Amino acid sequence: QVQLVESGGGLVQAGGSLTLSCSASGKILDISAMGWHRRAPGEQRELVAALISDGTTNYADSVKGRFTISRDNAKNTWYLQMNSLKSEDTAVYYCSADLAVLHDSTRVTYTDWGQGTQVTVSS
Repeated sequence: QVQLVESGGGLVQAGGSLTLSCSASGKILDISAMGWHRRAPGEQRELVAALISDGTTNYADSVKGRFTISRDNAKNTWYLQMNSLKSEDTAVYYCSADLAVLHDSTRVTYTDWGQGTQVTVSS
């Protein structure tokens, strides 16, 4: 059974920094893409940052230049470094992974999600 566990959320003042971590555990064959999403109160969930296995990254326009996604493949862990935080960054942040597992000797791919971690930026 695969599990994604997030950490690093909290309360920070505007202009400050936080780093979120997401660790994947279980019998994972590979992870083809890792991501961070967020849902602000009253809003739909949006993609914040994504990292493909070939190293390609993608960021929401609202976080470009402030947020950085990175990974540690050996640990099946990825990070979201958030700098120059703004009040509008306040949201629940979720990590995601497009991963492959073996199920009855068959390779199965699917997207899994973390439980979410609250980030609150005070102005």
